[in-house]
Amino acid sequence: MGVSATERAGRRGGERVTGRQPGRGGRSADPLHDALLFDSTADLVEAAVPWLLDGLAVGDAAVVATSTATADVLREAVDDDPRVHVLERGDVYRARTPTAITTFRALAEQRAREGAARVRVVGEVDFGPTERDWLEWQRYESVINDALADWPLWGLCVFDTQRLPDPVLESALHTHSVVVTPDGRAPNPRFTDPADYLRSLPVPAEPLEATAPRLASDDIDDFIGLRHAVAAELATVDAPRDAIEDYLLAVDEMTSNAVRHGRPPVGLRLWTGSDRIVCTITDRGGGWDDPFAGYGPAHGDDLSRGGMGLWLARQLCDHVDITRGPDGVQVRLTIRIG
Repeated sequence: MGVSATERAGRRGGERVTGRQPGRGGRSADPLHDALLFDSTADLVEAAVPWLLDGLAVGDAAVVATSTATADVLREAVDDDPRVHVLERGDVYRARTPTAITTFRALAEQRAREGAARVRVVGEVDFGPTERDWLEWQRYESVINDALADWPLWGLCVFDTQRLPDPVLESALHTHSVVVTPDGRAPNPRFTDPADYLRSLPVPAEPLEATAPRLASDDIDDFIGLRHAVAAELATVDAPRDAIEDYLLAVDEMTSNAVRHGRPPVGLRLWTGSDRIVCTITDRGGGWDDPFAGYGPAHGDDLSRGGMGLWLARQLCDHVDITRGPDGVQVRLTIRIG
């Protein structure tokens, strides 16, 4: 084969690598989250199929959640073994990353009820067409080292080096602790501690923020009035009403969070473009420094304790960007409408 896909991607520039195990609160468990970078379908089959069959031999469930082309290759390679369940990629990797995390947790619970010791998943993210889309899934690939570490899941994420852009291939080597080749599994020296990696990712500029906002409030003192004002502005936007209602809920949750937990003054800016709506909520507080925040309820399954604001916002918006600076915290909510 010559120089492997993994080796070629590994030679591209990179961020700081720590070698520490991922997870918050000193977690020492090594999440089973492997990467397979393949040049050809032969490489894919030679590495992924033994991994799936080994899992079946020890009582694991085997799941494939990939593009149709990849799923067809793997299904043929296992002779259509009915024990290998093929799921529609769109049913697993939904448009928004927290939903994918919830889906994998539900999958683990379902297979456990069916008697499987663990679920092995060959997964292939659709990273989308733009760098903005890539960034959300780069975050996801790092977050799940924490969010799924305690679940009976073993992920093998596959990356087609002939199709995916270099930044996505580069990120694969920073977000997976193990790389898999036809020769087997090996520790990945390029793996970056998830918290460090998430903090290193850029917050993209939003051109609409350089234009006059449609609605602006620099010091919110009438929360109910502001809610009505935002709703009135968005009522004139040509977009599905369900999407607008979801977005209003996200704005409401994050404004409420800023009022309750931040420091005044709390400000809001709203822009509408031809293809998206953008809202920023600011306060003068220090905010939080948890890069995993909002990828699950703050208090786990006990929703009665609250802590759902950012979690809801991440599920209801296409992009949630948080920046911290000397003047406080800004949360930017974006939803696509075109």
